[in-house]
Amino acid sequence: MGGRLAEKVVLITGAAGGLGRAMAHLFAAEGARLILTDMGADRLDALKADLARDGHDRVMVMEQDVTDEARWEEVVDAGVAEFGRLDVLINNAGIGYMADLEETTLAEWKRVHAVNSEGPFLGTRKAIKVMKGTGGGSIVNISSIAGLIGAVNLAAYCSSKGAVRLFTKAAALHCARRGYNIRVNSVHPSFTETPMVRDMITAARNPDKMEAALSTAAPMGRMGRPEEVAYAALYLASDESSFVTGTELAVDGGNTAA
Repeated sequence: MGGRLAEKVVLITGAAGGLGRAMAHLFAAEGARLILTDMGADRLDALKADLARDGHDRVMVMEQDVTDEARWEEVVDAGVAEFGRLDVLINNAGIGYMADLEETTLAEWKRVHAVNSEGPFLGTRKAIKVMKGTGGGSIVNISSIAGLIGAVNLAAYCSSKGAVRLFTKAAALHCARRGYNIRVNSVHPSFTETPMVRDMITAARNPDKMEAALSTAAPMGRMGRPEEVAYAALYLASDESSFVTGTELAVDGGNTAA
């Protein structure tokens, strides 16, 4: 099978969500063998069925809580047992949390960081252990423009995504200096048409006003589309980016250029 990811084994966390689904379909079309994880067997089974209908059957799915250290061992080891190796890890699983800073509880702060920053740490650490013995690979951490600039009522989310940005750079240097041939990069989407963003709009005091604000936040005058983020991740996952590591790729319609 040809394609930009021909025969590469790719693990995507949060695969049943908006960005995860887009990446799963795009990567499968580009020849990847997929290990897809998320919370909820029903959503994963539905995604696997969708991929099968499109002719993509080299797919395994597993439920995963990315904050569970032991589960990372099980997921990666099962994927390697099935496909023989791991070439790409997409740390995509994440949660949003909108609240006034003064009303943010420590419990919510810890929950957001557990998923958004501890999850990528656990996944990256495990992936490095596997990839360094099989010639290298690519790790792509899905952060956010909220990891580049601040945002009102998103203190916990900004902090967690900012942590992902600098963790990515530290991991990239770690791998490069040791000659592992493992590249580590981050992708920073702006507001994108995903279920998580849609939930944030619905929960707002004035959903119509919130949707209008998100749609016009970027100079290009609209929210992003999941496939636009997926193509950015595809570039970093592929051999086309073989000299790119420790970088951040903003997919934001110009939001952070202002």
